[in-house]
Amino acid sequence: MISNQILQNTIDGLKTIARVDFEVLDTEGKEVATTAEVPFGGRAEAAEFVKSQADSQEIQGCQFFKIYDDQQPEYVLVTIGSDENAYLVGKMAAFQIQNLMIAFAVGTAVGVNAYLSRCLGEGNRAEASRAAMNGLFLAFCGGIAFLVFGILGARAFIASQTTDAQIMQYGADYLSICTLWCMGLFLQCMLEKLLVATGRSAFAMASQLIGALVNIALDPIFIFGLFGVPRMEAAGAAVATVAGQWIGAAAGLTMNLLCNKDINLTLKGFRPAGSTIKRIYAVGIPSIAMNAIGSVMTFAMNNILIAFSSTAVAVFGVYFKLQSFVFMPIFGINNGMVPIIGYNYGARQPKRITQTIKLAVFFAECIMLCGLILAEVFPHVLLGVFNASPTMLAMGILALRIIAIHFPMAGFNVISSSVFQALGRGTLALLVSVIRQLVVLVPAAWLLSHTGNVNAVWFAFPIAELVAVTLCAVFMRKCHRDILLPMEAGQKTAAAV
Repeated sequence: MISNQILQNTIDGLKTIARVDFEVLDTEGKEVATTAEVPFGGRAEAAEFVKSQADSQEIQGCQFFKIYDDQQPEYVLVTIGSDENAYLVGKMAAFQIQNLMIAFAVGTAVGVNAYLSRCLGEGNRAEASRAAMNGLFLAFCGGIAFLVFGILGARAFIASQTTDAQIMQYGADYLSICTLWCMGLFLQCMLEKLLVATGRSAFAMASQLIGALVNIALDPIFIFGLFGVPRMEAAGAAVATVAGQWIGAAAGLTMNLLCNKDINLTLKGFRPAGSTIKRIYAVGIPSIAMNAIGSVMTFAMNNILIAFSSTAVAVFGVYFKLQSFVFMPIFGINNGMVPIIGYNYGARQPKRITQTIKLAVFFAECIMLCGLILAEVFPHVLLGVFNASPTMLAMGILALRIIAIHFPMAGFNVISSSVFQALGRGTLALLVSVIRQLVVLVPAAWLLSHTGNVNAVWFAFPIAELVAVTLCAVFMRKCHRDILLPMEAGQKTAAAV
């Protein structure tokens, strides 16, 4: 049985985050812990609820939930209120800058991944090692840049997003820690890409898993102040995040040094080489810009949606979290696809490139169709994962069903953009991203918002994706004509000779 103090600490932390009052009752209806100044009522009904077959039930305007211990009801959790979550809004503001950080880290790593794989395909191991070391050098520089931002600009950025003192405090605390200690993110991302580029995806996954498990384990400890650790709330979530990133980076470095024989990581090589960096950023800069555009889009959409309500902003934030789960397998496909295409591009093997693209598109579409079905049939279940209030459910169910229409198109677009990057045509991927998010999505959302109906705004997503899928189809044909067909012609000529 959990101690009453731990229960009190837990629901205090939940209230801080969710802005909802909680009460924990025992199976007889007696109060164990509460965040409410005035009793909820309904305690007499708790004992009857425990005897029922239901795991949750609405009673007297409150939501009752059973908490089990060894398959037996141990407590009853009661919630009331549907005020939007200050912590969520603050974290969403911080999420924009965090996305920008990730954009630099991932963009540079993608450039290194594509170029390093091509070097290995060409049999140039010396240049492959130089690409790896220059990648780590660039990751270090990126970490320094965002450290400076964290010192000078984190609080000012949050202040530009809101005037709510509490939101500013949560957002600034979270963002300051993430930026000041972001070197772990940059190094972790780069070291993982080095493993992927050399065909050691299992090691990359292992380093990611180690970092994620550390993050998950430390989150409740630092947020709620468990095991004697000071209670840190939003700052605690940030501390857990950066700790996971640094440990993941350490794991990635160890695996590269011990298990990656295709590249040679030495301190001697840790210096810039202009020609190598230029080739890295031929792919990397468009990738960075693509990810950064996402932050701009999020900022713009939040400003459009806040005119309706904070619930609309929260629904948008929850959708992005759900989207990350749906898109995650496709990003995994990309991680495996890019080095294969890059290697075969260097080795001049167009048929293997074509086969890889076809397989990637097939599996991506299967995944996105599953995501579409889940969003259309079970939106209430997906939103329930985030403990959505009745107000959020009323808006979020329809929003999710409308937005999810674009999933199958998005699957093809994500794969296509990675193909462009792997073939050294990152500007094509950037062009698609700019047109999709800034030229179509945001203006369409703004125009649709003038209908006065927030549900109309969600249609901007499938509209933008339709434009993007058309562009991707055109650019894929262009890459086939300009890159793959000449390779095939060269192979035929060589065979004839």
